[in-house]
Amino acid sequence: MKYKAVIFDLDGVICHTDENHYQAWKSVADSLGITFDRTVNDRLRGVSRRESLEIMLESHDEEMEEAEKKHWSDQKNQRYRESLKTLTPENLDPGVTETLSVVRKMGILMAIGSSSKNTKYILERLGLADAFDAISDGNGITKAKPDPEIFLRAASQMGVQPEDCLVVEDAKVGIEAALAAGMDCAAIGDGTRYGMAQYNLDQITDLVAILEQTPWQSILKDLK
Repeated sequence: MKYKAVIFDLDGVICHTDENHYQAWKSVADSLGITFDRTVNDRLRGVSRRESLEIMLESHDEEMEEAEKKHWSDQKNQRYRESLKTLTPENLDPGVTETLSVVRKMGILMAIGSSSKNTKYILERLGLADAFDAISDGNGITKAKPDPEIFLRAASQMGVQPEDCLVVEDAKVGIEAALAAGMDCAAIGDGTRYGMAQYNLDQITDLVAILEQTPWQSILKDLK
């Protein structure tokens, strides 16, 4: 078996909270009188909250003090976290639960590598608090994606070498971070548009065939 561990991005891979992020940032932008649309929002994918604010402020004419930046960054997080209260296991992407179960039975380690500082809270809401061997998130890193720190930290937590890890990502900066870490990457969703990853997944269940080089339905049948 080629890979000893799989590192999953959270948003866009395990679940979709894109709309939650968009509405929270849109609310902040409206408060500041800044134009904010889906195109700008796409630039925030996989980027830290502070860097996201800086991108959003590119169209803001007035200079903003650090204290005010912190205020609006905190405001975004508060509005975002409020929206997360409605998350349940039903918000998991189709096939996620089955895929995680099969990968676990295959004896492959699993981690989350997400820039979000709300990662553990989201996993709790989704019923996945104990599903992973390691969680590397925005609370424990100094550099956000595309820097490889977040994935290297996840590998270190699991005690495996970077070359033994496969990252599952949907964002361009996440794919860049995985490759910079010396890891292979399986792109899903929007990530398949960039032609950068070693693999493209039509759906999360396709991951199992990559790990075992065996059709998904055959593996699932054998493990039942």
